[in-house]
Amino acid sequence: MGKKDACRSQGKTRRQRDLRRRALPALAQAGPVSLWMILFVTLPMLYIIYISFMCRGVCGDVVCEFTTESYATLLDPTYFKVILKSMKVAAFTTVACLVLGYPFAYYIARKPADKAARLIMLIMIPFWTNSLMRLNSWLLLFQTSGPVNNFLQWAGLTDKPIMFVYTDPLVMLGLVTNMLPFAVLPLYSSIEKLQNSLLEASSDLGATPRETFFRITLPLTFPGIFSAVILVFIPSLGIYTVSDMLGGGKVLYIGNIIKNQFGAIRNWPLGAALSVLLLVITGLLIFLYTRFAKLEDMEVV
Repeated sequence: MGKKDACRSQGKTRRQRDLRRRALPALAQAGPVSLWMILFVTLPMLYIIYISFMCRGVCGDVVCEFTTESYATLLDPTYFKVILKSMKVAAFTTVACLVLGYPFAYYIARKPADKAARLIMLIMIPFWTNSLMRLNSWLLLFQTSGPVNNFLQWAGLTDKPIMFVYTDPLVMLGLVTNMLPFAVLPLYSSIEKLQNSLLEASSDLGATPRETFFRITLPLTFPGIFSAVILVFIPSLGIYTVSDMLGGGKVLYIGNIIKNQFGAIRNWPLGAALSVLLLVITGLLIFLYTRFAKLEDMEVV
């Protein structure tokens, strides 16, 4: 019995040693990432949540007194209208990117791999230039003496220049052009995985191209659509550079208010409360995406 117990003990020790050896590479890979996420994501988020429940001092400092005044301010008609307006603009930008990006992604996915790579490269080339240069180009095109107004007057469509700059439509145009690649890339990835045999089977069974699209193509590429919604809606809701440049300070969204609260106004608790609102919306969308991904996995099985 003594020998058997000794053998069992040695075997157990050997197994524990093997498990530790296997765990070390995984820990070495996950450790730096976990440390990075804790230091630069989790802790700053917790600090923002903490500040959102504090008070603003007389000189713009943060007073450590618990209050929900900042969250109550979000229900003020002035801020509430800006929040609703920002969500509407983000929703419009998302829908516009999907409507424009889906046909383009489908066209690229149906091309051979070498041509598809070139077309994807064409999408990424504008992002190699400075974003301020791209936004300034829109201002130059749509200013009162710019090419667009000159063409409209030359064609007889208008008698006098139209005020395009510093308006919501121009800001929306800038958002759509900036966010369009974030919709095309996940859509292309999803459409590329679509098997041609399914489309051919649908055609052989007598389905029209329209029926094939709505019953086969669209449902199977819905994961890419949902990914595009997340990648476009969340940045569009919080971005402020586009509205600052093309809106000229006259068009305000959530991102502009957050920047002003942390900057010139120095009301950090209110800016933190608005940031927490964006975090909640982001978390809700990610939660829906994870639930959706689980359902998709069950359907594949």
